[in-house]
Amino acid sequence: MYTLELARLNDIALCYEIIREGRAFQKEQGFEQWTETYPNQDTILNDIQSQKGYVIKSNGDIAGYMCIDFSGEPAYADIKGEWRRDTPYAVVHRMAFRKKYRGTGLAGIAFKLIEELCVKNDVRNIRVDTDFSNARMQHILKKNGFINCGVIVFQGSEKLAFDKLLSGI
Repeated sequence: MYTLELARLNDIALCYEIIREGRAFQKEQGFEQWTETYPNQDTILNDIQSQKGYVIKSNGDIAGYMCIDFSGEPAYADIKGEWRRDTPYAVVHRMAFRKKYRGTGLAGIAFKLIEELCVKNDVRNIRVDTDFSNARMQHILKKNGFINCGVIVFQGSEKLAFDKLLSGI
């Protein structure tokens, strides 16, 4: 059984370790989207304190970490392209999974749980960005119904911008 829950302060060390594993996995794939300075432990702490840090659990075991922000992303206001709907949205940042859960379909499960959380919060629009070199995440996004809407600038570099429009689920 999988659940999506707000991360707690006592989860910070494991959440940051998941981010570190994700950073190493990116390097193994030949690119660096996350640097040594971002995301850092303070980023995760801020996510958790502002109730935007979430963990996905598999039978009670923390399997992944992500930021789900219902207040939007200022960088998304300036897009080379066009978002498909100008309505409130949730943005997903910093999605990473523990090494032992890779290849299990957990990303698809996570996005399904995020969609359910959005609908529960009366939000029918999800936005995500990723590096041009992050082919794995682009594949995951497309596989889960996200559409490439253009390019935004986030953390000082251009990123591919995707959205997914939700119905009532």
